[in-house]
Amino acid sequence: MNLHVLAVGDVVGEAGLDFLTRHLPALRREHDVHFTVVCGENAASDGLLPAQADAIFAAGADVITMGNHTWDKRQIVNYMDEHPYILRPANYTSQVPGRGWGVFDGPRGLRIRVVNLIGRVEMNPNFDNPFFKMDEILKGEDADLTLVDFHAEATSEKGAMAWYLDGRVQALWGTHTHVPTADCQVLPQGLGFVTDLGLTGPSQSVIGVRPEQAINRFLGGLPQRFQPAPGPCRMGAVLFDMDTGTKRCTQVRRVDVL
Repeated sequence: MNLHVLAVGDVVGEAGLDFLTRHLPALRREHDVHFTVVCGENAASDGLLPAQADAIFAAGADVITMGNHTWDKRQIVNYMDEHPYILRPANYTSQVPGRGWGVFDGPRGLRIRVVNLIGRVEMNPNFDNPFFKMDEILKGEDADLTLVDFHAEATSEKGAMAWYLDGRVQALWGTHTHVPTADCQVLPQGLGFVTDLGLTGPSQSVIGVRPEQAINRFLGGLPQRFQPAPGPCRMGAVLFDMDTGTKRCTQVRRVDVL
């Protein structure tokens, strides 16, 4: 079977959420998508609210992943414990709620493992080592295919993780920087990779934020609570084609909606 997996980049603000809900169903139909993973951790600008998670699922997401803003909206804590289809980074300490990976039902009885990891370079150094955590996860429950959302700042850390997992998982994509990268590729042993999906949200912005607020920060102005920029939006999305017989990714391509 040729399985089509869609990965959608960080949803930013209500405008990004509205753009996702209006365009994701058509994108799924256009590319005959079988399984969809959406990064939702910025839907409330910083964090995610339960009603926003419901909207992302209603739009067509099979799994929602999170990142460094997972706990910025505490209303999501109980929701995460009750809903197995929303993941927080697996290499958070064991003291936090929720789960970092799961094995989900795909078409024709396929078991699809989705893992959410977070990087440590230029991030919180108190996270567990994501490389060791991934080794631990792969020793657990069996799955036919494994997909990884690596929420990380450094392109080198994301690239190193992809090469580390080549031949052991089928796809790895980066989130967090909100900037789409043009390096879609299939590694030698069949792992599909892209460094960053980009954002789903305001396109005339600085990584989704009002430009004047970003400029203020770099000029040393008073700290401000970042607000999503107004204006047109885009959706950063990448499609992974997988051969379920050989358990290899065969093609990776951007399918952004502008």
